[in-house]
Amino acid sequence: MGIINLGPDSFYDGGKYRNKLEIIDRADRLLNEGAAILDLGAASSRPGSALVDEKTELQTLMPALEVVLQKFPQAVISIDTYNAGVAAAAIKAGAHIINDISAGEVDPRMFETIARLQVPYIMMHMKGTPASMQQNPVYEDIVKEIAFYFAQKVDALRQLGVHDIILDPGFGFGKTLEDNYMLLNQLNYFRIFELPLLVGVSRKSMINKVLGTRPQDALNGTTVINTLALQKGVNILRVHDAAQAMEAIRLVEKLVQNNAE
Repeated sequence: MGIINLGPDSFYDGGKYRNKLEIIDRADRLLNEGAAILDLGAASSRPGSALVDEKTELQTLMPALEVVLQKFPQAVISIDTYNAGVAAAAIKAGAHIINDISAGEVDPRMFETIARLQVPYIMMHMKGTPASMQQNPVYEDIVKEIAFYFAQKVDALRQLGVHDIILDPGFGFGKTLEDNYMLLNQLNYFRIFELPLLVGVSRKSMINKVLGTRPQDALNGTTVINTLALQKGVNILRVHDAAQAMEAIRLVEKLVQNNAE
């Protein structure tokens, strides 16, 4: 999954893709490098950021979605949003997947909207909101707490008739550095749900704090963490850099194939 951040204040590439040509170039590069999904987001979720209302989000998102759909009609497009109205408008316009960092917590209409739309739904765990999530998050057992959270959410969705669900444990969203690595080490625990697992660690602080790098310098660290996640059974990598992620995928696939033989 290749990231296209449309907002001005995303932590790594905010403001880089503002006009049609920049958006087309970004989508074209991701697809050529091997991205299977384009994830368009118009509301930053970096630590400390405020929630964005539907009207503001739609003003940024919809023109970009329109141009990507027009230029790349075969592309699978995911919409990174926590607003149910944005989800509905984007799917109506031709998007395919909804990627909700709040798992329906920000907008209580989201689950019913997904049930009505009948589209794949990526559901992420986040403790608090982007504005507050990194203010001393505390867990007794992070893996069990997230698993319990997912169990409740999956049950609620299935009762509404939603079955195409993808889980994202939410690296960096209400987690300390130690929490993130404990979660990484036990990712295979989430196989109990028998649902696809997505992770997004691309250029995040869990890499930079250990290596002393900046987001701009964190590509190698990102590839290392992505490789470890793949070995733990992750199905989808959400990344800024598709070519390097595809290399990691191909090498891990070869390793798994060799083990099977």
